[in-house]
Parts: sequence; C-alpha cells; structure tokens
Amino acid sequence: MSQLQKQKIIFVTGKGGVGKSAVAAALALKNSQKGLKTLLVELGYQSFYQDYFNLPSVTYEPQKLRENLDVALWSGPACLKEYARHLLKVESIYRLFFENAVTRSLINVAPALSELAILGKVTSKPRKVGPPMDYDCLVVDAFATGHFLALLKAPQGMAEAIRFGPMGEQSKSIEKVLKDPTQCSYYVVSFAEEMPVAEGLELWQGIHDILSIQPQHVFNKVLNTPKEAFSASEADLQGFQIYLEKISKQESDLRKKLAAQALPLEIPQIFSVHAWDVVTQMAEALP
Repeated sequence: MSQLQKQKIIFVTGKGGVGKSAVAAALALKNSQKGLKTLLVELGYQSFYQDYFNLPSVTYEPQKLRENLDVALWSGPACLKEYARHLLKVESIYRLFFENAVTRSLINVAPALSELAILGKVTSKPRKVGPPMDYDCLVVDAFATGHFLALLKAPQGMAEAIRFGPMGEQSKSIEKVLKDPTQCSYYVVSFAEEMPVAEGLELWQGIHDILSIQPQHVFNKVLNTPKEAFSASEADLQGFQIYLEKISKQESDLRKKLAAQALPLEIPQIFSVHAWDVVTQMAEALP
C-alpha cells in the first residue's frame, strides 16, 4: 500500500437478522476485487463466517478466504491482550500485570475497556500503534444497533474520564480516526419491514450524532417486483399478485423513509443456498 494512501475502514451494522454479516462480506469481496488487500473482521466471541463459509475455524489471526481477502474474529480481551503484549514486550511482565484475577475482574466490569481495545485494534494502522497490520481495507462486521453505538461512544467516554496520560491520548487518537470521513465509512443495513427500518433510522441518527458523519443506508433483500408481474389474469395467480403488490408498496414506502436521511444503496433478494453465490451477487450490486 502506498504511504500516501489511507487505509479504508468500513463498519457495517444494523438490527440483528437483516443480513448485516452477508453485506459486510459482500463489501469485503468488492474491495478485494478492486485489488485492495482486505480483511473481513467480525467482532465478538463466536464466528458467523465459520459456518457460513464452511471453514474449519475463524480465529484472532487472519486466515485466507479468497484472493486478497482474509477473515478474522476479534474480541475485546483478545485485542487488549495483543496490545498489552506489544506494549510491555516481555512476556513475564505481561503475565504479571494481565493474567491475574484483579485485572481480569477489572476488564469484566469495565466493558468500555474491551470496546476501546477493539477500536484501538481496528484503528491501529492509521494511528501507527500496535503490531503491524498490512491491509489496504478493513471491513468490520460490527455489533448490532445499541451495542454498536456504545462501541462508538467508548473513546469519548474514556477520554473524558481520563484526560491525561497514555489512556487519554490513545482514546483521543481513536476518536479522531473514527470521525475522519476520508478514513472511515459506516453502513446501516435494514430491509423492507417496519421495525428494521425504524431501528435503522435511529441507528443512522445515533452514528451521525456521535461522529458527525453521514452513514450509508443499505436496503437489503429488495424484491423490486416488475410491474408486469401484477397484470396476469389467471385466477391461481391472484393471491401471489396481491402479495407482490403489498411487498412492492411496502418497499416503496420504507425506501422513502430511508431516503429522508440518505439515499439507500439497494441489494436485491438473492435466491441461492450457497454462501459464495449470495455474497458474490450482493457484491455485484454494490458500487
């Protein structure tokens, strides 16, 4: 990667069940196809992609998915552990400070610390902090809705609580990267049902309020039913026609709601049981 080229960091969020992880995978595939060395990162302790892509495992260390595309699973404690080891250098000192009951208890009762560790890892390359991470693009399959907003608030909250010293400075530098629209972009995924769209609208506004950045809506699983589908006269198709008309109107109404904040990207409903077929077709629908 050129020294002048900024690493792209893409966060994907939305209500659970809207296809957030598949959209994240499609964005990662799209960037990898553009020649960018891309890492698809899922946050948490259990991997969605392990079963989705039929992998033996997905771990903290990146593993290859496709050409220019790797995948990894990052949790807060794992990110904190890596950073502490890098900072302290000596394994015995690391174990003295971090592998004891007091420190583990502190991490468990201070979720903001784990969230800060995750964001510290995600933003480590532009901040030149921590172990080297040679990727042109990170696509983060992030937490859903409220948990994602809590993740974004962690750096500001920590910076306000600890104004001086390394922790305060790290928090401020993380927040600076997250608020840089030339570095970070945010995708809010929903589909044509009232609750996912309502939650998506609130999430969009929450991200905007925290970061002063306009996220991109993604309207997933769109049927885009052609008008001629409503015109067949056979009696046995009437029920299906009514269903299609209802879905079409619902999509149109909810699309207008999303467009009030930002014109949504639209990804069609993919009728396939094969994960890579779904992700590849979704990637083709993305700009």
